[in-house]
Amino acid sequence: MTKQYLKLASLISILLTLVLFLPLRAAADDDDPPGRVARLSYTHGSISFQPAGTDDWVSAVVNHPMTTGDKLWSDQDGRAELHIGSASIRLGSTTGFSFLNLSDNVTQLQLTEGTLRIRVKRLGDNETFEVDTPNLAFSVLRPGTYKINVNEAGDATVVSVVGGEGEVTGGGQAFTVHAGEVGTFTGTDQLSGDVQGYDGGEDDLDRWSSDRDHREDHAQASRYVSDDVVGYEDLDEYGGWRPVPEYGTVWFPHTTVVGWAPYHYGHWVWISPWGWTWVEDEPWGYAPFHYGRWVVVSGVWGWVPCPPRSEVVGVAYVRPVYAPALVAWVGGAHWGVGVGVGTVAWFPLGPREVFVPSYPVSRTYVTNVNVTNTTVNNTVVNNYYNNVVVNKNVTNVTYVNQNVSGAVTATSHTAFTSAQPVARNIVKVDPKEVARAQVNVTTPALAPPKQAVLGAGATAAAKPPARLENRTIVAKNAPPPPPPSFEKQREAIQANGGKPLAISEVHKLQPENARAVQQVKIAPPAKQMTVIPKKVPASNPAQQQNAAGNKPDNNKPDRNDRPNTNAANKPGSAPANSSQQAQGNKPGGNISPASNRTLNDRPPSARPSNAPSSINPQLDAKHQQEVQNLHQKQDQERQRVEQQQIQEQKKLQQKNADDRQRAQVEAKQQQQLQQLEQKHDQQQQQLEQKHQQEVKKAPPPSKPPKDDKPPHR
Repeated sequence: MTKQYLKLASLISILLTLVLFLPLRAAADDDDPPGRVARLSYTHGSISFQPAGTDDWVSAVVNHPMTTGDKLWSDQDGRAELHIGSASIRLGSTTGFSFLNLSDNVTQLQLTEGTLRIRVKRLGDNETFEVDTPNLAFSVLRPGTYKINVNEAGDATVVSVVGGEGEVTGGGQAFTVHAGEVGTFTGTDQLSGDVQGYDGGEDDLDRWSSDRDHREDHAQASRYVSDDVVGYEDLDEYGGWRPVPEYGTVWFPHTTVVGWAPYHYGHWVWISPWGWTWVEDEPWGYAPFHYGRWVVVSGVWGWVPCPPRSEVVGVAYVRPVYAPALVAWVGGAHWGVGVGVGTVAWFPLGPREVFVPSYPVSRTYVTNVNVTNTTVNNTVVNNYYNNVVVNKNVTNVTYVNQNVSGAVTATSHTAFTSAQPVARNIVKVDPKEVARAQVNVTTPALAPPKQAVLGAGATAAAKPPARLENRTIVAKNAPPPPPPSFEKQREAIQANGGKPLAISEVHKLQPENARAVQQVKIAPPAKQMTVIPKKVPASNPAQQQNAAGNKPDNNKPDRNDRPNTNAANKPGSAPANSSQQAQGNKPGGNISPASNRTLNDRPPSARPSNAPSSINPQLDAKHQQEVQNLHQKQDQERQRVEQQQIQEQKKLQQKNADDRQRAQVEAKQQQQLQQLEQKHDQQQQQLEQKHQQEVKKAPPPSKPPKDDKPPHR
């Protein structure tokens, strides 16, 4: 522990030096970009993307990072998935979606039409997760699974809480929706709410989402990499883990391309405020290109990941910080000197090598983006900062990957700035020149054209219906103003020498009426409303238990504890699914004003027929309610115990199955490794035998002929 403190103290002192001498430093932490960015991890059908600050809709590209202001449209039969580390967001067909705000502690989504299915795995004490629709704002209060649907007219929202708890706000009213409940809310100026028990039904989006959740929950990669690293769930399917003495457990991708190298098969885009950002073509190509480091082990590229959460008490955990591209750049001050005029070249950073952001940041950001992504060695970092940052001398820095065969990738300025595939636009460079070339720690100062913002998917794409263009949404928390237009940003970037702008500088470009243009209506102060949920018969006992057993009781912890009491969200179990397919839950269904009344507010004719008569109707209703609550609580307790036994049995069975599967996978990997080593040995022996045979067959060297001529006088 003392060693760790000494290392940390040394690192902090070094970073203080960085702050004093780094010209791109920010004046305050407010200029730091978010440490997390969403990943578009899956698309099916027609999915359109509109980058922040533009009016163009282009085809969405998997692995493209998304942030505040970015929009998606899922057309007919479309389906999409996004990840932000602590949550997954899945879009159904005909769904309009955007990020109103995505920062370290705020996730604010906009749903103008269609269906979102959201699973929140963690929710910090200071973290907010909000979904804003045309007639309400829904706040996630606990980790769980949620499904939200907005009808075509935009005047009805259905909220299904499979597990967790949330609050609906709109029209000066607030409704709490508990686990196992489905709420239908209609109206805009004033909400009319109808809450029923969840019937356990599923649709295609639910079943697909459950499969994706199960895959994520059982990923072997979570043993070696932090689960806050976006994209870790794809690694098992496309590679294997192997211990390496110097670097710990390293992930090796299964590639079929001869000479494959990282940061070679993809393209560059411009995303504010980070600037030039790498988008990998590989389906697994997100986590290994925005976190961790790359290294060559026995001639094969491997990825050294961010470590998982430490279970040691007292060791602080810092969420891994997203980086646009963890590379160093080859060339002189004019980006081409020594490698070829008009070329841009780069190679991946190795373990313990320091990433210096090209965008304005604070001291805290520089610390976190490096400490959370690699094992920082004090000696290496100290030498690096003294030589590179302070003395501007990169000749004394040795990068482990600069001289690795095939590690350096070069392309033209045109291909670089227009999001063209790098692998199809390779510029060949002399390895000797690369070895002698100067290394730059920051990206080239090139102002982006519009193509760089639109990305590789800049082709004709389906646009959302015109009715969504001017649709106002309701928000509980005011989002930041929308980003300024790309044209304004480009002018400022050019004036800044092609370098990314500080966030404070971007804010100055926003028009004064930006808030009005955003079409967001802040919900007025809300009065808490009470709605007694109607029971809906479940199709089987397990579903009925989910609908009844998750209702709140007097023993529920407060919000700060944030437990996940829903059985479907316990570790190791597949999450339950939600649906609003019941006839009574469809947007615009049969909803009467009377459904918003409590039992005590209903007329006598609406009370149960077996209610005992009383001179005092209010006392009569209160007694009836108490009896009903007592019976309900008894049923809940009995069902909770039964469900707990079932879940424990399932968890045991699943654990046994996982252990068997893990053993089979490890045995298969070990067998493949042995076969690979045997094949390598055989090839080496064949090569040596061939060489010996060629030596034997070669004729002896002939003696030069004697010159009988007399010497020349």
